[in-house]
Amino acid sequence: MAVHSRFSCGTHLTLLAVVTLAGAGRAHADDFIVYSPHVIATQSEVELRGFDVSDGRGDYHGERAAELSVAHAFTSWWKPELYLAEYEKQPGTGGKLVGYEFENTFQLTEPGRYWADFGLLASYGHPKGGGPGELEFGPLIEKTVGRFDHRVNLIWEKQVGAGAAPRAEFRYSYAGTYAVSGAFRPGVEAYGRPDDHAYQAGPIVTGEWHVPHGSGNLEYRFGLLLGINPAAPRRTWLAQLEYEFF
Repeated sequence: MAVHSRFSCGTHLTLLAVVTLAGAGRAHADDFIVYSPHVIATQSEVELRGFDVSDGRGDYHGERAAELSVAHAFTSWWKPELYLAEYEKQPGTGGKLVGYEFENTFQLTEPGRYWADFGLLASYGHPKGGGPGELEFGPLIEKTVGRFDHRVNLIWEKQVGAGAAPRAEFRYSYAGTYAVSGAFRPGVEAYGRPDDHAYQAGPIVTGEWHVPHGSGNLEYRFGLLLGINPAAPRRTWLAQLEYEFF
């Protein structure tokens, strides 16, 4: 009986690991960003960001994604953003444009009024070529203490339309940075996708430069996420460039 129990337990664990690895790592480019709840009225943005996985395992090798978006804050509490192009390449396949997305950031509290600043993310992604769409929603939290800044996002994803999965998926993210200067803010980011059993964390650096003879700023962000458990990619490189102007 003991031998049979150990065999059954080992078999179940092996099957779980296979299923986990088969379904893990299917992240979008907007999964690797920790949003701020802050909205600056009349500010416009042009943004390009993406990731590239460095992992020799077949379930991850060659995976990458990128997105190009434009945004404009019409009020001091609402910033809509339109993703003009979303590119993805899955392991063993060619890269392709996969759809469009309409995203909204709502600032819910005045900065500094409460123990933290709160906002809400709500978006709809429309796939290219048919299939179910995807809703994303969840709270955005930010706390600044001196030169330290902390952000937490709690995001739920739910497919809608024909062929949609019946249940929502959840992910969370954290970013902590220290402002050495406006142009250099090193820190760490961490991401968890419990439905994929994938957890990652690693160093990042971000900063912002004022564009000479203009009213715009160029913001950058680069990072390297390391897989915390076997179901996560071993290394994921992050890159983001954003031009902000009024």
